[in-house]
Amino acid sequence: MNLPCDNIRLSASNIKVMSGTTPLVDGVNFEVNAGEILAIIGPNGAGKSSLLNALSGDIDYSGTLTLNDIQQHSMARARQLAVLPQFSLLNFPYLVSEVVALGRTPHKTGWQKDQEIVHQALDLFDISYLAERKYTQLSGGEKQRVQLARVFSQIWRAKDAHKEARILLLDEPTTALDLGHQQQLLEALRVFAKQEVAIVMVMHDINLAASCADKILAMACGQQVRLGSPQDVITTETMQQLFNAKVSIVSHPDRQTPIMLGH
Repeated sequence: MNLPCDNIRLSASNIKVMSGTTPLVDGVNFEVNAGEILAIIGPNGAGKSSLLNALSGDIDYSGTLTLNDIQQHSMARARQLAVLPQFSLLNFPYLVSEVVALGRTPHKTGWQKDQEIVHQALDLFDISYLAERKYTQLSGGEKQRVQLARVFSQIWRAKDAHKEARILLLDEPTTALDLGHQQQLLEALRVFAKQEVAIVMVMHDINLAASCADKILAMACGQQVRLGSPQDVITTETMQQLFNAKVSIVSHPDRQTPIMLGH
């Protein structure tokens, strides 16, 4: 996807994250355009979540991080930037509809419009039937779909965001989802990206990442190993380097995206 430079939504240059004297992320560089999906992959402890936390502003970092057209004022920023952390800790017995409605908190679009968006987000993730259930009574997969509906509702409409700039950051969004709901999520991400949302997500499932991402950033030991298209990054050599495992790479028969097979 070749978009002009004024469509760059997120640019990271020499990003470093430290824990004391230990580097968690060391010298990462990439750009994400409006309408693009970037997947971050790598083994456990590669620094993927630390990098995402730096992008969201949750932890300190050095280097240069530019979020073009994203406002710095906290409330305006929340209308443009939505984040799904790896662990969404919510132990209050809110109704599912109330949890999703939390995504509309930064907006001043009125109760009726917010409720319309909440119901649309519930429909998107096939959880309308859970709307009046207590969140604490749900299964892990159901909770994940509720949290996804919440962050999607937060940046649902371009008109609610300054200059229509929107960024979605997701840490392991397919956690606890069954195959059907994984596919449902990936389709929702593709549709959202087509609305010029820039999406960055941490993924453990290499094949899911390859099936929907425009770019893949491979990391190991906090460092950038490779950045490029799925075909450029998901190669036998790179995957063996990342995971120290014997693998083969084949092409999907329909999409021609790479598929990693373990031996």
